Amino acid sequence: MKRLALALAFATLIPAAHAVEYTQIQPDKSAINFVYKQMGVAVDGKFKKFSSTLNFDPAKPAAAKASFDVELASVDTGAPEGDQEVAGKPWFNTKVFPSAKFVSGTVKPLGGNKYEVAGQLSIKGKTQDVVVPATFTAQGNTGIFDGSFTIRRADFSIGEGSWAKFDIVANDVQIKFRITASTK
Repeated sequence: MKRLALALAFATLIPAAHAVEYTQIQPDKSAINFVYKQMGVAVDGKFKKFSSTLNFDPAKPAAAKASFDVELASVDTGAPEGDQEVAGKPWFNTKVFPSAKFVSGTVKPLGGNKYEVAGQLSIKGKTQDVVVPATFTAQGNTGIFDGSFTIRRADFSIGEGSWAKFDIVANDVQIKFRITASTK
């Protein structure tokens, strides 16, 4: 009994093993890319500017929160004329809708380093529920989140008018991300 009382007293003097919470996004080590098919050929692109907030403790994944604001005009299709076209009214209409936004709702651990992040994605004034599979790898004070999911551009009116058909540009667009974050 004496040992138990001593152990309890000692335990209150030692701070609990503090949780590691990843909160600081490292934009220079992070990327948001996309892949779509144009005339049956896969084409890669990326967004060069985004801001985000993140709170992720691997010991408490259900309490995690994340949001991302992607500057749509920062699109890089690999060609300046493509960038201008995609920023225009039929596609992203960046003058009216300058950003896309993702806000997490729930994070479900799937075992190992795999998670399922449910949230809402808003593009061009339209919001859809999405489920994003992701992995998390801790490397000391740095954590890396990798994942991908597919959206349908028609769900967000991306490609209006003559571009609304899917004969030249496919409806499915795969979004790929690597987000690197550190602890405080």
